[in-house]
Amino acid sequence: MAKTADLRTKSDDQLAGDLADLKREAFNLRFQAATNQLERPARIKEVRRDIARIKTLQGERARSSK
Repeated sequence: MAKTADLRTKSDDQLAGDLADLKREAFNLRFQAATNQLERPARIKEVRRDIARIKTLQGERARSSK
């Protein structure tokens, strides 16, 4: 799980890369859940929250740069 403090030290490009990776993982987890192959159901919640953390940070940066 990504901590907000760790995310704040990353560049915008690194955050975008992490976001893409997490979205891909969320997609794969949804398919695993649909086919009953999911080992850790709690991981879906973790990934969703990490995506939200990154999007929130990106929004903060976009607002502060104006």
